Amino acid sequence: MEALRTPDDRFTGLPGHPFAPHYVEAGGLRIHYVDEGPRNAAPVLLLHGEPSWSYLYRKMIPLITAAGRRAIAPDLVGFGRSDKPVRREDYTYQRHVEWMRGVLEQLELRNVTLVGQDWGGLIGLRLAAEHPERFARIVAANTFLPTGDRPAGPAFLAWRQYSQETPDFHVGGIVKGGCVTDLPPEIVAAYDAPFPDDRYKAGARQFPMLVPVTREDPAAAPNRKAWEVLGRWTKPFLTAFSDSDPITGGADRILQQAIPGAEGQPHTTIAGAGHFLQEDKGEELARVVVAFIARTSAA
Repeated sequence: MEALRTPDDRFTGLPGHPFAPHYVEAGGLRIHYVDEGPRNAAPVLLLHGEPSWSYLYRKMIPLITAAGRRAIAPDLVGFGRSDKPVRREDYTYQRHVEWMRGVLEQLELRNVTLVGQDWGGLIGLRLAAEHPERFARIVAANTFLPTGDRPAGPAFLAWRQYSQETPDFHVGGIVKGGCVTDLPPEIVAAYDAPFPDDRYKAGARQFPMLVPVTREDPAAAPNRKAWEVLGRWTKPFLTAFSDSDPITGGADRILQQAIPGAEGQPHTTIAGAGHFLQEDKGEELARVVVAFIARTSAA
């Protein structure tokens, strides 16, 4: 498939992002990931969502590595430094799962702590359900695993309509709008960095249309199958949602009730954060993740 690659100079000197790039090939595409901390340490897999990139985890990575963990933050295909197919039809839910499966396998990741937010959870929960032997625990942050069996909320439907109709899909502005804090221009520009022009935004435009909102959606059946596994998941499962996210509010309670491994865990609601809680309260979320790993590793 035809794909674009954002020029490297777009990522020079981004504030708070000193991390060296790393790459793997999956499905014929180059996928970028940040890899910080001891290589022999248990990995923390940080999966971002729409329309951000691994820059979203820049505040969390130093705290995770300071705790002796390995932090791995890939850019989903179509985002960040990863390749960006130009045709919207080239992006499917299944392909996103397969692309991230390629990262898991090529990096030979095991004993993984998954941290998934937004689409990072939609993809990561599928991976955990399909490869439970690779995962030790899960942190779900402002995310869910939709099957089309529940009505999509009005906030999501409004976002989906906006994403298809707006003539200017301003990525940095969208991230800013999903935060409680007022992002300075240089941070907004950093979220825009992967997208020199609209040709690079096919994946970002397509993502909202890939969320299953009907029972007949192509991803509905695989997601139901994943729920069957998660319904028997006894490994530690933590929800760390924010208090100001209209898109995923309430999904944490559903996860807590449905997944056995969530019982007795110190589920957290992070105050003063919007949809992109890593941006609003990244250090606090990192401390929650680090404490959860320590607590469940000792158990």
